[in-house]
Amino acid sequence: MDKIISLCKRRGFVFPSSEIYGGIGGFWDFGPLGSLMKNNIKREWIKRFVQEREDVVLIESSIIMSPKVWEASGHLKRFTDPLVECKRCHSRFRADHLREGKLIGQGKAKEKNQCPVCGNKEWTKERMFNTMFKTFVGPVEDESHIAYLRPETAQGMFVNFRNVLETSRKRLPFGIAQIGKCFRNEITFGDYIFRSREFEIAEIEYFVKPNEDERMFDYWVREWKKFLIYLGLKEENLKEVEIAKEEMAHYSKRTVDIYYRFPFGWDEIAGVANRTDYDLKRHSQFSKRDLRYFEEKEKKKYFPYVIEPTLGIERLFLALLCEAYEEVKGGRTKTTQAKKEVEILLRLNKRISPIKVAVLPLVKNKREIVQKARKVFDLLRSHFVCQYDEKDSIGRRYRREDEIGTPFCLTIDFESLKQNDLTVRDRDTMKQERVKIDELVNYLTKKLED
Repeated sequence: MDKIISLCKRRGFVFPSSEIYGGIGGFWDFGPLGSLMKNNIKREWIKRFVQEREDVVLIESSIIMSPKVWEASGHLKRFTDPLVECKRCHSRFRADHLREGKLIGQGKAKEKNQCPVCGNKEWTKERMFNTMFKTFVGPVEDESHIAYLRPETAQGMFVNFRNVLETSRKRLPFGIAQIGKCFRNEITFGDYIFRSREFEIAEIEYFVKPNEDERMFDYWVREWKKFLIYLGLKEENLKEVEIAKEEMAHYSKRTVDIYYRFPFGWDEIAGVANRTDYDLKRHSQFSKRDLRYFEEKEKKKYFPYVIEPTLGIERLFLALLCEAYEEVKGGRTKTTQAKKEVEILLRLNKRISPIKVAVLPLVKNKREIVQKARKVFDLLRSHFVCQYDEKDSIGRRYRREDEIGTPFCLTIDFESLKQNDLTVRDRDTMKQERVKIDELVNYLTKKLED
């Protein structure tokens, strides 16, 4: 993990939030490359589960909603974690994380139930802590103006069920999809961006007939896992974990989490839950609005069941980086210096690589070559996210692009001035092919879609 973290900071994937002021725990900023990669992940998710399907529509609900939403959903009473406080240094941690040994190795914690800050083993009595972030709506900060930053995106889809049903004219089964920011005031956070206080979730609330819920549950587990593999995770690094009844959320009939094998161990990146008809019933009860579905064939109303596939964008982002990270001892270039070093190669799926194409003039002191390279760069950047680089030797530039996962490097050399072509270097195979500049857009489009 230390190597992944170092790469992310050095190359502009992820920065600690508010770093110049010492940072703020559990919050992260995504840099130039990280922002592009995150957006590529989200774009692929929307393409696969909204654009390519007829039965799923996309919405974007607000982060702050009526407090009554969270009362109806049960979050005000149930969205809690067990909190304990160290009697010596007064640091606070999640009791279950201490019991499970998740804090071992952090600071002074060398065994379970040991404080990572001071090493003490004496704790206050366990109490429940609501992890929703509070805020106030309006100029008066009192109990009547309290609101909350959403801890999940799901409720925005449930309260819009009737609006979506009437405007989209969908019939069961159909889904409402959303990607959005969520906030949880985690007592303990860690494992880099894996457990944060601000994060993005991509999920679908898929509404089905009550007697079809089990079949559709299994279907969505398969679809979710296929998508993770499609983006580049190896099947052997994924496993399905059936959640025991006593550990499931109060609304769930069945939950399966999908775990990834991180450097710090197996942990959850996605999951599928059968929420039954709990949410629509509760919102009907609290809002006094009829959220039942009318079945025309049978001429009856009922509350649909809901299958909820969900994944954490940052967790998937981290898993994809871990999967793609590779060290090549001795380097892949032929220079004497490279043979003594370790080259970092990021074998990212081409669909999510932040930079698709790097344009590299062979030398920067030959005016004609630089001009030619600039023309190629201008030609391509309206089609692909490109990067132009003329600093250092061509070998060093190749290595820099390998390190950030750029699939193709284009080298403009002396031959390019005569033949109006260039060399295309493949990141993974290192094979080089001469391609006419006039054919370059079609050539790269095809390669990036393979």
